[in-house]
Parts: sequence; C-alpha cells; structure tokens
Amino acid sequence: MKKITLKAARVNCGLSQKEAAKELGIAESTLYKWESGKNKPNSKYLPRIEAVFKMPVDSIIF
Repeated sequence: MKKITLKAARVNCGLSQKEAAKELGIAESTLYKWESGKNKPNSKYLPRIEAVFKMPVDSIIF
C-alpha cells in the first residue's frame, strides 16, 4: 500500500489548510503542525481524518 503525506492527501482532495481544518473541527495551526510533523493527531481525530480525506489513516504519513 502506497503511503502519502497528510499535506498530499489534503491537496489531492482539493482543500486548503483552512478548509480542511474547518472540516476536521480543528485550528488551522493544529493542521499545520500535523502536516509539518511537529505533532501527531490523537486517536479521536483519526475517524474524521479518514472521512475528510477519504482514505485509511494507515495510508497517511503524519
């Protein structure tokens, strides 16, 4: 299974950071930290990430 970065998953869905953060229910700065590898999402956000980006989280590099 090919893995892609969280940023690539977002871009593939045609979402800006602001749009994706709103859909995930998080601050834009939080999404930036996840995309840059400074932080990782906790487990409560994983189902939302899968729904928004339409892919399993084990295919996403955080």
